Parts: sequence; structure tokens; C-alpha cells
Amino acid sequence: MDTKETMRTTFAAREFTNDPVPDDVIYTILEHARFAPSGGNRQGWHTIVIRDQLMKNQLAELARTGMKRYTAQVKNGENPWNTIQSTSLTQEQIDSTEIPDERLKVITSCPVLLAIAVDLGVVASMDKDLERVGVISGASIYPFVWNIILMARELGYGGALTTFVAAEESKAQKLLHLPEHYAVSALVPIGKPPKQLTKLSRKPVEEIASKERFDGEHFSIPS
Repeated sequence: MDTKETMRTTFAAREFTNDPVPDDVIYTILEHARFAPSGGNRQGWHTIVIRDQLMKNQLAELARTGMKRYTAQVKNGENPWNTIQSTSLTQEQIDSTEIPDERLKVITSCPVLLAIAVDLGVVASMDKDLERVGVISGASIYPFVWNIILMARELGYGGALTTFVAAEESKAQKLLHLPEHYAVSALVPIGKPPKQLTKLSRKPVEEIASKERFDGEHFSIPS
């Protein structure tokens, strides 16, 4: 599979067969993913390879909190966890939202779960003084996470970037024995998807790019 095909067919895999994912496969994935860029090339990431079922179950329970709010807001017609538009739901409504165990199977039933943490002591948070939620720090961790998923796809496996556990980060830090200055960036389940998608739905270039300004002419090539 060439680079273009990998990029165009890598999907969020949330269902997996019972096929094992050997340690040498995970090592190969990480061996290539580690070449992702990061601010100052400081490579502040750390990956915890989890196979223990109890650990998966505990992390899934922590993810349930974030999933409750996400689900409740979607049902309420809102963009979940949005920092621009606040929710009209009460905490009681969010807490009472039911999350079936089936929704957590992506974490509990995957052959391997990768917990990706980032050292906040080495990332360059260039937007830390702006009056909005910070996003720049992600530039030093998510290219690495995406490389993991791309490489999994290349090897015939699949994965998904999940962040629901962030709502209970302090508990996750304790569970994973992380130093205080490490943030939990993602949980990435890895396994063999029951089927490999070959066509994904995405917006065309003309909808996501413009010339010179945000409100400029759509960027396109002459037909």
C-alpha cells in the first residue's frame, strides 16, 4: 500500500476480530511512528502498551464520564464538549445519561490498548496566553498518535484515536502511574478490523481551502 492509499483509506476502527496483535507488530508500529515531528524535536511522548483486561476495564469506566456528556449533548442537538457554545444541559441530566457497555467495547475488547501520554514540561504551548482553549500543544503529540494509526493500517490492522478519558484525567494519571506533568492525550485501541474500508467520505478540497483569506475564493485547480 503506497502512502496516498494509506492516507485515503485509514479509518477509525472501533470493532476488532479475535486475531492477536503480537508484540513485534506493536513494536514495528511504534518504531515507525516515533519519527513524527514535535516542537523542538523534543519527542515528549510516552506509550503504555496495555493487554491486562482489568486495566482496560478501569480505563473504560473512566471514559464513561466523558462519553455521558458527549452523548447527552449530541441528543440535545449540541456540538459536544464545545468551548464556544456552552451546553444548556444540567449536570444532573448529563450524569443520568445511560452509556451501554457495548459503547465501551472499543476499549474493553480490543487486543491491545495504547495509552499515549505527553510531557507538558517539554511542549511549546504558544497559545497559552490567549483567551481560548489551547490547541497548539497538540502539535507535539497528535502527529505521533496519527502515525501509529497510519502504520497500523499499513500492516493490516486498525485503530482509533479516543479522548473520552480526559474528563477523568487525574484518575487516569493515578491508574497509569503517570508523573503529574504528563497529560493523557489519547487511548488508541489496536486490532484487526472485521473488514477494511477502502472508501471514506470527506469534504472536497474546495470546501476546506481558500485563496489569500478565510473568505477568499475557493482554492481549486482549473478544470
